[in-house]
Amino acid sequence: MTEWLLEPAYWNWWLLGVVLMIVEVLAPGFFFLWLGVSAAIVGLLVAAFPGISADWQWLVFAVLAVAAIVGWRMWLKRNPTQSDAPTLNRRGEAYRGRVLTLVEPIVNGEGRVRIDDTLWKIRGDDAPAGARVRVCGVDGPVLRIEPVEPVQAAATQGSQSS
Repeated sequence: MTEWLLEPAYWNWWLLGVVLMIVEVLAPGFFFLWLGVSAAIVGLLVAAFPGISADWQWLVFAVLAVAAIVGWRMWLKRNPTQSDAPTLNRRGEAYRGRVLTLVEPIVNGEGRVRIDDTLWKIRGDDAPAGARVRVCGVDGPVLRIEPVEPVQAAATQGSQSS
């Protein structure tokens, strides 16, 4: 076994590359993929230049692996993955902008509201039960809300001040 580590042949590198790519299938995240690709490239180099020492092979593998992973991270940062459901795993964010009617009053800045079949903790200005509020933000599992003035009340106030 140590013989492979001391003088790996090109097919050993290709085997390592395949094993790492299989690990990627079992544990996705594009980490082992780049290690597998690096091993395959070292295998190609060893096949083309069979006199490369084991030390240099491992060094080239390490440099290629680090460069591939760093390069992938940089590319991914500049080209983020677009999603048709960006708030899928951030349920509270999906409620941002939604107008709700309070079933319970908000007391001392905290309360609860029912959204569909779930009770959510909310924070905002004190308000009586029946008030309409809008979700304006999310702090972890807590929804931040702001009051919503009914359109008729706002129109009435505007005509009275004139």
